[in-house]
Amino acid sequence: MDRRTMLRATVAGAGAVALPFTAWSAAYGAPAQNAPGPYGPLLAADANGIQLPAGFSSSVVARSRQVVPGTSYTWHDAPDGGAVFANGTGWVYVSNSEVTSAAGGGASRIMFSASGAVIGASRILGGTNVNCAGGKTPWNTWLSCEEVPRGSVFETYPLGGAAVQRPAMGKFKHEAAAADPVRQVIYLTEDESDGRFYRFVPTTWGDLSAGRLEVLKAGTATSGAFTWARVPDPDGFPLATRRQVSGSKVFNGGEGCYYADDTVWFTTKGDNRVWQVNLTAGTYELAYDDDLVSPGAAPLSGVDNITGTTAGDLYIAEDGDTMDICMITPDDKISTFLRVTGQSRSELTGPAFTPAGDRLYFSSQRGTTGQSSGGITYCVTGPFRR
Repeated sequence: MDRRTMLRATVAGAGAVALPFTAWSAAYGAPAQNAPGPYGPLLAADANGIQLPAGFSSSVVARSRQVVPGTSYTWHDAPDGGAVFANGTGWVYVSNSEVTSAAGGGASRIMFSASGAVIGASRILGGTNVNCAGGKTPWNTWLSCEEVPRGSVFETYPLGGAAVQRPAMGKFKHEAAAADPVRQVIYLTEDESDGRFYRFVPTTWGDLSAGRLEVLKAGTATSGAFTWARVPDPDGFPLATRRQVSGSKVFNGGEGCYYADDTVWFTTKGDNRVWQVNLTAGTYELAYDDDLVSPGAAPLSGVDNITGTTAGDLYIAEDGDTMDICMITPDDKISTFLRVTGQSRSELTGPAFTPAGDRLYFSSQRGTTGQSSGGITYCVTGPFRR
């Protein structure tokens, strides 16, 4: 059985235990190298300024400070991390707003029919600061993370319900979260130049009100074995959480985080790396390093949000650089899937697939203006590998 067949067989047998899109084989051998993309070369930019392979098309879903078409809701500034939730008849796309509470920080949702038409939009979180990335839980909540010193995680309810702060998950400069239903933990990244990689172990799975915060301990190399150690004071004051455990491993600017089939991937923007942690073997290694790519120049820089598909492909968005979303395939090849032109003062955020895997949502945080008020949220449709 080849790797892709194995991945699909894993998906078929995964049932409802795993998150959508997370039934993978942890078969990546790192780090990824340059290769032509599976969809072919990028074509000329379309009417939205996006270069895509043949067979794919883009549309604008929402713009910051403008009413979402088909609704009465004004879309938030600086759209960032996002996720898609099935709601029985269609789906909901959730997006964070990376601005202060005074400027309207928090998170919003757009609701879609089964055909992909917008049928509603509203706010699901307000009064919070610089909500950057986050993560989806198996019980269909969105963990919205504050990227500020001693920031908090807020559990929001895209399908209905009031948001709740989750202080037991630690107070630090949160970035992204990823749920592991097998080990019943939530992985967390920290956006500091000397940040750490954490996991939260709830006392009761599905209830994030209580539990213990742990940090990854390992050597200084880019691969090896690791262990977990409890963080004594998750509140992070007076001593920051990242400085409480001797031997905890430093990661330079933690960003996106994604779990699938006994592996968690996360990105670090300070050194343009994608890390992979084999949770069964208890080892970590590099899935991508822009200093180790050949032949030619590294296609991915400014690594940021990350997601994946049932076909086993990772999609990583760029913060700046050439404004790409790049792919890493299960055979360890990296290529550019799309490029947004004319928006050099922005960053790409919030990539997330629909349950069927045929639509990819993402945002350009500052759009063509380079300002938080210029954000644009897009949808790309086409023959994605599934």
